Amino acid sequence: MSARAPLLRAAPGVGALIAQRQLRAVFQPIVDFENGAILGYEGLIRGPAGSPLESPAALFSRAHAEGCTAALEREAALTCIEAFARLDSPAKLFLNFSADALRQFTETGDAGDAARALFSGPIDPARIVIELTEQSAVDDLRDFAPVVERLRAAGAQFALDDYGTANASLSLWARLQPDIVKIDRFFIHDIANDPLKFEAVRAMQHFAQASGARLVAEGIENAADLIVLRDMGIACGQGFFFGRPETEPLRALAPEAREAIRAGHIAVFPEATRSAATQAAGTAPAEKMRVRAPALPRHATNNDVLELFNSRADLHAVAVVEGETPVALINRRAFMDRYALPYHRELFGKKACMQFANASPVLIEQTMSVEQMATLLASDDQRYLADGFVFTDNGRYAGLGTGESLVRAVTEVRIQAARYANPLTFLPGNIPISSHIERLLSHDAGFHACYVDLNQFKPFNDQYGYWQGDEVLKFAAQVLADVCDPTRDFLGHVGGDDFLILFQSESWRDLACRAIQTFNAGALRFYAPEDRRGGGIHGEDRHGNPTFFTFVTMAIGCVRVAPGDGARHSSDAIASLAALAKRRAKQEASGLFVIEANERFPTLTSVPGGDR
Repeated sequence: MSARAPLLRAAPGVGALIAQRQLRAVFQPIVDFENGAILGYEGLIRGPAGSPLESPAALFSRAHAEGCTAALEREAALTCIEAFARLDSPAKLFLNFSADALRQFTETGDAGDAARALFSGPIDPARIVIELTEQSAVDDLRDFAPVVERLRAAGAQFALDDYGTANASLSLWARLQPDIVKIDRFFIHDIANDPLKFEAVRAMQHFAQASGARLVAEGIENAADLIVLRDMGIACGQGFFFGRPETEPLRALAPEAREAIRAGHIAVFPEATRSAATQAAGTAPAEKMRVRAPALPRHATNNDVLELFNSRADLHAVAVVEGETPVALINRRAFMDRYALPYHRELFGKKACMQFANASPVLIEQTMSVEQMATLLASDDQRYLADGFVFTDNGRYAGLGTGESLVRAVTEVRIQAARYANPLTFLPGNIPISSHIERLLSHDAGFHACYVDLNQFKPFNDQYGYWQGDEVLKFAAQVLADVCDPTRDFLGHVGGDDFLILFQSESWRDLACRAIQTFNAGALRFYAPEDRRGGGIHGEDRHGNPTFFTFVTMAIGCVRVAPGDGARHSSDAIASLAALAKRRAKQEASGLFVIEANERFPTLTSVPGGDR
């Protein structure tokens, strides 16, 4: 038995606390992101200060043991209403109820009297929001729907609490159609750095827009998470960042929270290494590669195979089936080459076709994705490149596919994927880069678009090989990531040795210079000792002339877009100007070059470590 158990037994019962009116209310603010106003407070209950039942967990645990949970919830609501009325606040009051207590609370009899006391009390019912907690499941939604209707008829609003966990399900949302949905803190904590949580909340947001519900993000504890939620378009939030539950709660936001809501920079949304669009491309059914082609039965002869190939010049192969199940594959070229040999037809024409068939063909279920099929490219058995493969539909023969079509499909998927995330560095690719530039421009946020390139990278790659070149690129990506604030600065990989940083950090200049210095010093370790001693490598230029190349270094060309100038520019124009600045940066000893985006014909002037 725990040491806490005797204390709980010695503590007054919950029934006694209710009878003696010893419960007290505390309130936590709920904030509107649009204007930073406190639109409401969640009323929460506490036991006597310093007692074993002070915490809500202990209080409700004892109530459950005593069988008076519903009575505790009713008393908690009335206590919160009385205390909130004394605060004389015009904001809304959010009250928590389990499904069981809420059902009893709206019934006739004594519980119905309690409901009338609540809705006829000192708080206008229009300012009350009833939150359905996750403490008990709603067994029958059809039976519970009238409960919600009675609440609304009384003038109150209805909210679904802790959505995404326990009993707060999508079916509950769809059937009860709450006015407000509070997203569970699990999905909110660290959302600025968690792509899966970000996508989960974005899905909730889409459903909220379709259902007409307003979202409240619970558990906000820092500015980074708040700004991501704000920029996603989430309406409201609650959490320790705005205020803890207090008897006398804040009437206005603290300066830190107010500044975060009004922050001029936009959030860098956490990006998964592969976006939904990329996944859609990679998960496209392989059926699109299927070629409808006749098959031959297992008992067919080689003459039957020859006749089919002669009548269908388009067939690269023919499948052999037993019933509807494919059992072998005959490649056209290999078969016809055999038939070209002397006396082959006379000797083998009337014999079973299985004699020259591949009895272990590659079988592909037509619902398999292109990405799943890509594993074939890495297999030891490469016969499918010549023979092709057999498509099946739940194990039944459905058609043929060629190795050429597989290679082409996989290549297209990988190219599409690279537009979203670079396969080497896993940094966002061209499409997310353009999307973030558009977000910056549409919000008129000031930023610096920095195009990063590596000098002398091609000679290094030619000399040391692609594997070592890839290591240099990964090192460059790490250096750039280390200088970026992930909540403010967007880092993307355009391709090859080209990167793009969209800086919103005020210290962008120092960060860019630090990246150049760190990379230039660290890149030396990728050279052989003799090349380091010699100051570079010997090679050939593009015209084949012997040339000496110095070490790989980093160059950064920067375009400054002033706050409020977003409407004047497009993402393509910004990228083009950054590329122009990058070309000049490659000629500068400092490695950094800056231009103004609003110059009609920019005068490219070197700025040692900063703006002109």
